[in-house]
Amino acid sequence: MNKQANVQVSDFTAEVKLKGFKAYEIDSKSGGHSYNRKDFYKISLNTGTYVFHYADRSFETNETILFFGNPRIPYSCEVVSTINEGYACLFTEEFLKLSDRSESLLQSPLFKIGGTPILTLNKEQKAAIAPIYQKMIAEQDTDYAFKDELIRNYINLIIHEALKLQPSENTPEHKNAAVRITSVFLDLLERQFPIESTDRPLELKTAQDFAKQLSVHVNHLNSSVKEVTGKPTTAHIADRIIHEANALLQHTDWNIADIAYALGFEYPTYFNNFFKKKTGHIPKSVRAASL
Repeated sequence: MNKQANVQVSDFTAEVKLKGFKAYEIDSKSGGHSYNRKDFYKISLNTGTYVFHYADRSFETNETILFFGNPRIPYSCEVVSTINEGYACLFTEEFLKLSDRSESLLQSPLFKIGGTPILTLNKEQKAAIAPIYQKMIAEQDTDYAFKDELIRNYINLIIHEALKLQPSENTPEHKNAAVRITSVFLDLLERQFPIESTDRPLELKTAQDFAKQLSVHVNHLNSSVKEVTGKPTTAHIADRIIHEANALLQHTDWNIADIAYALGFEYPTYFNNFFKKKTGHIPKSVRAASL
């Protein structure tokens, strides 16, 4: 990604973070929007040919679909057709949770691993849902004092309409289960970084943590990762933590105790021992060498 593209991603992400939401139209000419997926929920109405990869499953569709993206679950989309259209809405968890009734909607099968993140729509269903997006897009630029609440209602309405639909049966099996679950694990691992604040410490620190998040048995995760990469799950986690630790030691002014906490260590001593075992150095010497 070039420098200009990085700026565009940063600007778009900053805008969604500031407002808590963003609705926009998708078309073949615009190329859509890039943003940091680990920050936002997404609901999109897509017409075209796509291959969605969601957790350890893949969905191929050439119809009109509703897609529900959860920032805690790795996903990606391959656009196959040259003509594609639709609408999308990004929103933060905090934005939707300002409505007391919305929190339970985020716990619905639409946003869960093993649930139904893709629903196929017929023409009538598309005709009913598309205008809701159009209203969101028009409303987000107004000066109406209660527009946030109105947009929350629109988002809730789309979710409720989706919950009334039958799940799509177009869910082909992925070709290689070990490759897919490994890819999902590595994506989920990377999504936790970079660590940007000591107030948000690392959440997933062990193979068991990742297995629970991915709704698979830890033995299945470990065997898949080892089969595909030749390295155990714990080695990948440890290597990524060490990489981040080096970056924080060299490029921030956080004290070592704060770095230890941010990386998920209960006590600085645990971090010091872990770091020395993996690198042969103590954190303090890496910090000193960078000054």
